[in-house]
This record gives sequence, C-alpha cells and structure tokens, in this order.
Amino acid sequence: MAAGRKRDAAATRSAILASARRAFARSGYDGAGVREIAEGAGVTAMMVNRYFGSKERLFAAVIADVMAGPSILTPENLDAADLAARMAAILVDITKAGDTPLDGFLIMLYSASSERAADIGREEIERHYHRTLTAALPGDLAAERAGVLLAIVAGMQVMRQMIGLPALAGADPEVLRKLLEPVFAQLLSKPFQHKD
Repeated sequence: MAAGRKRDAAATRSAILASARRAFARSGYDGAGVREIAEGAGVTAMMVNRYFGSKERLFAAVIADVMAGPSILTPENLDAADLAARMAAILVDITKAGDTPLDGFLIMLYSASSERAADIGREEIERHYHRTLTAALPGDLAAERAGVLLAIVAGMQVMRQMIGLPALAGADPEVLRKLLEPVFAQLLSKPFQHKD
C-alpha cells in the first residue's frame, strides 16, 4: 500500500476500481494486467485479489459500476414525453468528434475479442440497459426494439467517434439530432404493432 494512505477499505476498493476502469478503457480486458491496475491504485496485486478475487470479477465490478450511471437511460429521460428527442440530443452530444469516448464504451469495444469479457459485458448490458429500456417500451417486440436502439447508440459511437466517418464526425449536430429523432420515435412508439 502506498505510503501515507490510511487503511480504509472503501477508499482502497474505490481506488482499485478507478485504476481498473482506466486500464480496461485503455487496453481492454486482455491488455490490462492486475499489476498495472494495482500500481495505478497505489496497492499491491495481492490487495487487488483480496478485494475482488480475480481479474474477471474485477472486470465485472468495473462494468457494473460504469453502467450504474447511464447517460441516456436515466429515470427522468425514460419518464419524459420527449424521450426520442432527448435520446437523439444526448447521443449527438456524447459522440462529439474529438471528444474522448465514454469509458464504458471503450471498455466494451476493446474487450469484445475476449470471450469471457464479452460474456460479462453482455450480462451487464442486459441487466443495466436492455431490461430497463425493454420495460419502458409499450407494444410488441419491446426486447427487439430495445436491442436495435442500443445498437444504434453503439454504432454512432463507433462510426462518429472512433472511426470518424466524415459524414457523421463533421455533421452539424442539429442535423444529426433531426435524423435520429424520428428513428428513435419509431422504435419507441406506442403502440408498436408487429404483423407476421
């Protein structure tokens, strides 16, 4: 443990989570090491294992922590009559070209090639985002519509922010909002009727 740091379990756990979040966002699950995470938190690798048991469990805790504070699927937004407009505005705002992508997105993107990390990510996305959004959608095919909405959010992050597709990265934000809002409105619409 770093000199000067008092023994405070909550502070130590928080420091490890913060260091792990940075490491996983920078290098993904496979690229981040427990020793690197420990060093970033000012503790030993043994302390990381004492608090979290394994790198896998630490990764799950980081993902759960990141997803506990959603940008779009807040209770206020989900209860709002203008959810489609809010989703479009927030998505355009959080994917500004040149801005650093959100940690949760980077962690999932850089960790997707790891089968176990992808499993953990899928479970946490399901628990924190997909179920919440599905429950908020009236009409048929709520789960599928929620999945498509989440895919659009992820796709915008990849194409606008990571890849920097000029048509998106250089677009007028108001134009993007106007394009996204009716797409979101259709998927959120009440009632959505599925016909075979």
